[in-house]
Amino acid sequence: MRVLVVEDEPALAAQLVTALSEAGYAVDAAYNGVDAHHLGDDETQPFDAVILDLGLPQMDGITVLKKWRAAGRAMPVLILTARDNWHEKVAGIDAGADDYLTKPFHMEELLARLRALIRRASGHASAELTCGPLVLDTRSGRVMLAGQALSLTSHEFRVLDYLMHHRNEIVSRSDLIEHIYAQDFDRDSNTVEVFIARLRKKLPHGLIETARGLGYRLVCSPDLQRP
Repeated sequence: MRVLVVEDEPALAAQLVTALSEAGYAVDAAYNGVDAHHLGDDETQPFDAVILDLGLPQMDGITVLKKWRAAGRAMPVLILTARDNWHEKVAGIDAGADDYLTKPFHMEELLARLRALIRRASGHASAELTCGPLVLDTRSGRVMLAGQALSLTSHEFRVLDYLMHHRNEIVSRSDLIEHIYAQDFDRDSNTVEVFIARLRKKLPHGLIETARGLGYRLVCSPDLQRP
């Protein structure tokens, strides 16, 4: 999953990028409203969620959010507001924010709220995503197959995580590339095929289906067994 962090305070921005990266997200960062608007408005490189500070230089967060929504950008947005500044919270929600968090905050709460936003945007209510005997816990990052823990690399997990959020849907290779890598990462489309091949060796036969010329689909069935 790919997340945009918009925060002009360098220390907090660095903490957010580090925490999100360690949690398995591909993270991009912007430090002013103009850059944030440009990144979030790019249809070719969509984000799964945005963490948006409202007090930004060059263009404030409310204006950025309104511009995104006016342009039809529907990614979940978690706004960061100053303590006791209730009118910012109201303005943010009215502008199209999906949730808010008041500074200072605990990083664990931010991560939990972010997971919930991404799940809801994909139509999932539970923190555990299931596909037949496969279970991915979005809280812990653990993957279980028929009750046994699976050992995955960080990029294997990112690919599986995205497929699990969009199970039974065709996901193109370009979609996977955009959602598992940060913008400044050296993206090689061939590596996605490598990660898919590695996952297929660890998962039940037929779980990841190739839609020729279109992409991949996670086909969920309770009858699937360990390979």
